[in-house]
Amino acid sequence: MSKKQVKGDGEASITALLGPLMAVIIGMIMVILDSTVVNVALPGLVEDFNSDLSTLQWTVTGYTLALSAVIPLAGWMTDRFGAKRIFLITIALFTIGSALCSFAQTPEQLIIYRIIQGLGGGMVAPIGMAMIFRLAPPDKMGAVMGMLGVPMLLAPALGPVLSGWLVEYSTWHWIFLINVPIGIIAILVGIRYLPNIERKAVPSLDILGIILAPIAFSTLAYAVNEGGVSWTSTQTVISLIVGFVALILFIIVELRQKQPLLELRVFGSSDFTRGIIITWISQIALFGSFVLIPVFLQQVKQFSPLTTGLILLPQALASAVFMPLGGRLFDKIGARPLAITGLGIITVALFMLSNVAIDTSLVYIMCALAMMGAGMGLSMMSINTHVLQAAPRKLVNRVTPLTTAAQQVMVSFAVAGLTGFLTSKITDHAAEVKDPLQASVLAFGDTFLLTACLAFVGALLGFILRRPKPQPAEEDPSGENPNAAMMVGH
Repeated sequence: MSKKQVKGDGEASITALLGPLMAVIIGMIMVILDSTVVNVALPGLVEDFNSDLSTLQWTVTGYTLALSAVIPLAGWMTDRFGAKRIFLITIALFTIGSALCSFAQTPEQLIIYRIIQGLGGGMVAPIGMAMIFRLAPPDKMGAVMGMLGVPMLLAPALGPVLSGWLVEYSTWHWIFLINVPIGIIAILVGIRYLPNIERKAVPSLDILGIILAPIAFSTLAYAVNEGGVSWTSTQTVISLIVGFVALILFIIVELRQKQPLLELRVFGSSDFTRGIIITWISQIALFGSFVLIPVFLQQVKQFSPLTTGLILLPQALASAVFMPLGGRLFDKIGARPLAITGLGIITVALFMLSNVAIDTSLVYIMCALAMMGAGMGLSMMSINTHVLQAAPRKLVNRVTPLTTAAQQVMVSFAVAGLTGFLTSKITDHAAEVKDPLQASVLAFGDTFLLTACLAFVGALLGFILRRPKPQPAEEDPSGENPNAAMMVGH
């Protein structure tokens, strides 16, 4: 077979993926968008509900924890009922949860409805990523996953722009109502283009895992949030004890299961473990700053919600440009240089933000945000693809729920921990300086410096990454390629 023919086959394979990619991307954009649209609306929600930031930040933390609670079910549910069916059902549930959020009358109601929303959307990303990963040609994996990664970075960055416009020219209710038409479009496109994937025989559901995982993740997130104020308080200590005990029991239960809720045995691969640790560190730094920056721009710089969203736009544009570039470079040079370079750029950007002052120019802030977007585009999907390639190919359906659940847990830890840290620092600086605004500026600087240090650690750890060993293509019992089997009925 000539090189020209091979190239033509690869292009044809990618073209055939455009329909499923479109369906998955629309669903992922809707879910991921809602992880950030609340960020810009938080100051307004605090005022409208006559509450405080530490309470309403649980609309973000509760959402991410709900996502992490159901993500582990993705592997079992897709094996049992089929990936296409579960993907469409979860989008429908997410859409219903979004409508409920728009009717919230109290902070408690909004938090509860956000949790319902998260329970509906938690499986969208892992199921979508698993389908595309298995359908993609092996030699085009980086390029395809780079295309899939665009919504993972573009949606969090564009969310504040959309949220700011809706909050300023309408009401915060529309940041949730807008999901209803998008959800309907995602369902229609999914019905048309997603392949019908063969189901597998599965064992009984891991009930203990379902119970222990949410207890461990939620109590540890609460402890991290309270620890930002005081690590010795009764609530923090009790939450830490309960969380760690539940986490240890969860690990023991999962390792003893033949078909666990989360496939923890994959940590036996050193390449996988190295990649996932770097991913966790970078996610804490990045997504924690996603929450802090809009609050800083509105509370300290006194910008309107829409202006805040527009200021964040360079980050979205840079990530959209560099994400596909990072995917193509990954196919040629691997994850290590991209992780080091990308996280290095993010470190510099966050260090720049740690030096902000009341009179810091917009050009300075927007340059730092653009650098963050570029660094994210180069590094994040490259590391994620490296992690998936390092896992046994036959476990992809089980590994994507693990990596996605871990991401949501890390995001919830980042939001809770950095919000608590910021609150604590504001109190400390208020005792040193008389001006409350200056105290807030100093506290934000300390918090951005902490995230810069985390990103720097991630960049250093990038040096230990190496290319995973090539794995043989997975085969089904009939000896056929699984990619063909997945297209049955399409």
